[in-house]
Amino acid sequence: MSNPIYALNLFNVSNKNEYLAYSRRSAEQVQAHGGRVVALGKFRQAAAGDITPRNVLILVEWTSMEAFDSYCNDPAIADLHQHRIEGTDRYIWHLFDKLEDLRPILKGVS
Repeated sequence: MSNPIYALNLFNVSNKNEYLAYSRRSAEQVQAHGGRVVALGKFRQAAAGDITPRNVLILVEWTSMEAFDSYCNDPAIADLHQHRIEGTDRYIWHLFDKLEDLRPILKGVS
């Protein structure tokens, strides 16, 4: 059995019509492929760190890496991804393994 993963999406909307075309269908397709939107956010301010801010945050929990891959690679929704690409810029899409605590990361760190 695969472990859940989180997909952190940070981006700016660059073309409202293209992104609307994506967002009208994406929630249903994310769910159909084993994903669930955990959080949506609008940038407020930089508190710390060296990343250039993006205006939008979306955090999606996927049941597995295979579920995420099925969403990304399903030929039936290839046109959907094109709307995301054309409707955004400075897109960051990072994947994180779900952890119950930080012990796996802290193990061996001095």
